[in-house]
Amino acid sequence: MTEFIHQHILTVITFFPLLGGLVILILPRDKFTVIRWTALVFTLVPLLLAGLLYAGFNNAAAGFSAGTGLQFVEKYSWIRDFNISYFLGVDGLSMPMVLLCALICPLCILASWGIEKGVKGYHFLFLLLETGMMGVFVSLDFFLFFIFWEVMLLPMYFLIGIWGGPRKEYAAIKFFIYTLVGSVLMLLVIIYGYLATTPHTFDLTELAANNKVLGFRAILWWALFIGFAIKVPLFPFHTWLPDAHVEAPTAISVILAGILL
Repeated sequence: MTEFIHQHILTVITFFPLLGGLVILILPRDKFTVIRWTALVFTLVPLLLAGLLYAGFNNAAAGFSAGTGLQFVEKYSWIRDFNISYFLGVDGLSMPMVLLCALICPLCILASWGIEKGVKGYHFLFLLLETGMMGVFVSLDFFLFFIFWEVMLLPMYFLIGIWGGPRKEYAAIKFFIYTLVGSVLMLLVIIYGYLATTPHTFDLTELAANNKVLGFRAILWWALFIGFAIKVPLFPFHTWLPDAHVEAPTAISVILAGILL
């Protein structure tokens, strides 16, 4: 087990919260204390593993360009017909984000201790959200990245729309629509990058190094920029943020400010 965790530490960090969410689903809905402690434990373990990951990270070899300084790499063929890989790794940019996410999530679980409405559903969605965030930071296959990117969207929508303030439905729908538009632009870039490479690939390191993909680099850059600008958010794509921050539960507002943005 120890060797498996060492060899697949990014997989464990990413999917351990989801495992916790599945455990919560089988717990009785009226066992509030058990559910809360279960959620806390399943966020503390990724924090411990992220600390071990950082301790074993070679800062001297860390890079900030695509394909450089990648460490703790896991790469396996996933969907062979479309050359899609299960490709994970961290570099000098993503390593601090993994550590930040692992640190903030258990703090947010503690901040959610007072949640009394739909405790089971709330903590399941929160743990699913953590898996989505971790996956975004460690994915090196564009298809896999997009899946994790979308996994973040749905839990946030429900966490704001169900457990938010008086205008929670309006804030949640506005957040969903804005983010969905950005996702569509990102998806178009992903499809173009895949079709522009020979052989076709979603490998981010290969896409970054492929000159053919850069043929429409200005258009691609603007499409990705708008997609990410909505998430940051930058003017003029920022109007969803005040509503989401005000209406979201405290812990979710922390997630927005501390990680997602």
